[in-house]
Amino acid sequence: MRWSLNRGFSEFIETRQQEQVTNVIEGLSEYYKNNQGWGNLAADKQKWIDLLWQANPHHHDRPHSWFEQARTEPPDFWPPALPEPPASKKRFIPFGLRAMLLNADKTIIFGRQDALPQLSLQPIRYQEKIVGFLGLLPNKTVNHDSEIRFMERQSEAFILIALIMVLLSACLAWLLAFILGRPLKRITTAAKALAVGRYNIRLPIESTDELGQLAQNFNDMAGALEQSEQSRQRWVADISHELRTPLAVLRGELEALQDGIRPLTTEAIDSLFGDVMRLNRLTEDLYQLSLSDQGALSYRKIPVNPIEILIEDLAALKPEFQNKHISIQWINKLSNAVNIYADPDRLSQLFRNLLNNSVNYTDPNGQLVISVVRKIDKLVLNFSDTEPGVPEHELPKLFDRFYRVENSRNRYHGGAGLGLAICSNIVEAHNGTIQACSSSLKGLAIQIELPISL
Repeated sequence: MRWSLNRGFSEFIETRQQEQVTNVIEGLSEYYKNNQGWGNLAADKQKWIDLLWQANPHHHDRPHSWFEQARTEPPDFWPPALPEPPASKKRFIPFGLRAMLLNADKTIIFGRQDALPQLSLQPIRYQEKIVGFLGLLPNKTVNHDSEIRFMERQSEAFILIALIMVLLSACLAWLLAFILGRPLKRITTAAKALAVGRYNIRLPIESTDELGQLAQNFNDMAGALEQSEQSRQRWVADISHELRTPLAVLRGELEALQDGIRPLTTEAIDSLFGDVMRLNRLTEDLYQLSLSDQGALSYRKIPVNPIEILIEDLAALKPEFQNKHISIQWINKLSNAVNIYADPDRLSQLFRNLLNNSVNYTDPNGQLVISVVRKIDKLVLNFSDTEPGVPEHELPKLFDRFYRVENSRNRYHGGAGLGLAICSNIVEAHNGTIQACSSSLKGLAIQIELPISL
């Protein structure tokens, strides 16, 4: 601002001086016209000073006498007969310029000979002819008391404004540091607590700005980590529980054989083999589930007809349904064959898990109804069986790992509770949806929607 003011003020002074120069030249031209030469002016210094003062915009401040005028003049205009003015007055030059008058041949009428090299000459014209020159000496000083006082006041004001702005900036910086630093310190403290496993920590949300959004995102992250840790703990506990039961059975049977309580017969060996196979199925289910959770299951998707795969799986498991006297009703509402972009092996794993659930959980002499229908660009498959059913509040939990509607259900028939969790992962990998609901046959209904490929 100080630089801009100085520059603007200098331009203002230069513009004013240029106007004054123009006025002086016009006055001199008019004088030359009226007197047809400079002869009279050369002998009349008072007239020369009068001509200069006519160009001064502050002409109302003009001195009343030549002597009073001369007291404020610099040596350029100083008549030899008068004493030189005080140094403090030398800066007060009429309208801010130093002028010399020269003839057309550049001989001096008013002025000093030694100042000629420094002059800036402005031609004085009369009837399109140059009749003389107004010479201007360089002047970088301010000419009037009012101008000097103005610049001094502005300098003082700028110093005061700068000090005030520094204080205001310091106060604002301290306030911003306090306002922004407090929530950041809370976030830092919470992040350190989260790093050592305190997943229940949460941050207060006090605003809707970026810091408030950051606190919200931190809380969401902490909640996700807490839920993940809880799931991990349940996962480890469930795996330990599921493995401990068949291992305890195997241990009991082997100890009975060692102690001779149970004879080593073919039936005993078959029983041990059955326990080992059930343990093997459990570990295989755990492995498949871990792969599907990580997205590590290999999917080789091609356009396939899922109805053909489902019919083949039904044929393979038909003897097991017949052993429990469970009838199968097939309802196909498709007018034309449809294809989906899927992995046939994973679809078969999905269908067999659902069919095995029906075999294991449906009461003997029950029924399984499989219906297939198309809804716009979706293929909908519905598996509905008869009793026993599932309570409404238990339905959302069926796809959780190790979940059973009855905790006391026999593991030899009910499995480990991982089948539906694997089914859910397979359906999601095919961009579909799977949900459980109550069946109209008083049992359980599983509905699957898969996108149809164009």
